[in-house]
Amino acid sequence: MTTNLKLISVLTACSILPAHAQMVSFDDYGPLQVYAQSPMQSINLTPLLRSGFSLPKGQKEWYITANVASVWSESDDLLADYYQNAISSGLKWQITEDLLLDASYTWQFSGDNHLDSLTMWFHDAFGFDQNGRNQQAKHQNQIHSNKNGINLDNFSGETLNNALNAYLGYQVLQNEHHGISVGGALYYKYVDSGPFVDESLQQSLQINYGYHNGNHHVNSTLGISFLHNKEPVSQRAFESHYLMLGLGYEYRTGRHGWLAEYHRYDGMVSWDENFSEASNEALLGYRYYFNSSAIEFTMVENFLNMDNSADIAFNLGYRHKF
Repeated sequence: MTTNLKLISVLTACSILPAHAQMVSFDDYGPLQVYAQSPMQSINLTPLLRSGFSLPKGQKEWYITANVASVWSESDDLLADYYQNAISSGLKWQITEDLLLDASYTWQFSGDNHLDSLTMWFHDAFGFDQNGRNQQAKHQNQIHSNKNGINLDNFSGETLNNALNAYLGYQVLQNEHHGISVGGALYYKYVDSGPFVDESLQQSLQINYGYHNGNHHVNSTLGISFLHNKEPVSQRAFESHYLMLGLGYEYRTGRHGWLAEYHRYDGMVSWDENFSEASNEALLGYRYYFNSSAIEFTMVENFLNMDNSADIAFNLGYRHKF
């Protein structure tokens, strides 16, 4: 794990150093490059909120993101109190005017990111209920369920997910203000050791709509994922499919982009009262545009159902077009 982190750190540092490249105009980067934070959705194929517009023909975009999150869920059947972190990198390539390929790799692991104190402060500051979190010790990595025979303690450092994802998109319509695209993804997940051992092949379909008008950019996605495996810790069945809805807005002025998004994910199981319900995630992001790249920072907070997504999460991303 240490070697992987060092390698990713070196690649990231090298990528953001100034380069003597040809100056290009600002590009449309679309929605935030942020994956689902809900525990079950985050370790399976979940459609991303994507732009309804294509890239210029032949253009490529390389991206890398780092994510830290604090998960809290408590029901009569299950207690999940742990940290999840993820590093993801990928390449988008506009092969033709109509065809887009997006291939990515994600490594997700549990590790102490010390978000519990910040989460509790944030909930107090904005008047949110702690929902039982203040009755547990801070900085734990534990999942317990007597009903399902789960008893995991101190699994910090364990891999939660290794996944390869390939998305192929097709541009249906595009003009000055409107863009519509459709796409499908194949997702291969393989965790070969530890309590989260799993292997599966999953699929998804989605439709994306975008609207541009001056400084205002709107993006939306409706997607469906198909699952054929079991939840790795409980070995209880997932639902055969679930829906995702994403809505996003960006206001751009000069080099600055201010973004707000809403992601909704259907529940994925029927055997737990919290995770059988939909999860709702609100995202607030800031993007700074360079000449041919962008850096974005995102904060994610769940709402409505406080027990089936990350309490709070932060995402840092770098994106480069060439």
